[in-house]
Amino acid sequence: MSKKDEKKKKEASLEKEMEKEIKEAVIEEEIKEESEDSKKAAEYLDRLQRTMAEFDNYRKRTEKETTRIYENGVMETINEMLPVLDNLERALNTESDSDDLRKGIEMVYKQFKDSLEKLGVSETPTEAFDPEMHNAVMHVEDDEYGESAIVDVMQKGYIYKERVIRYAMVKVAN
Repeated sequence: MSKKDEKKKKEASLEKEMEKEIKEAVIEEEIKEESEDSKKAAEYLDRLQRTMAEFDNYRKRTEKETTRIYENGVMETINEMLPVLDNLERALNTESDSDDLRKGIEMVYKQFKDSLEKLGVSETPTEAFDPEMHNAVMHVEDDEYGESAIVDVMQKGYIYKERVIRYAMVKVAN
């Protein structure tokens, strides 16, 4: 083989080596870019997931707050209307000569009570004294009644969705 041929072979070999190194460099560059792109994609996915979680928490918190505000508004409104109901009860308990007037008051009273029930308002139960639902304003010692028995209800209490609107004023025995 001549020197020219050897030189051409070396040049061809060097060219192939250079091409191989260039291809490897290009591949490394592409891998590096793909790695950066996948890191960015992972970062964007993480941001998206966090944002979705924050929004879901915000939505739940807002729903709870809206419900609480509504319930407080209903309770305040009912609390303002309860004195009217008390006066209707007092009117029914008085002696009257007019049966028509009494019937009218009974009808208004029944309609008022039905409206409160539709809103979810109920009277406080008065079987046994419960300091979470009753306000004991008087106390008597009487062997006829059991321990912490309610003897008399002076003013009815009302509950809205397990929350006390007004405590019942009661007389408690023993």
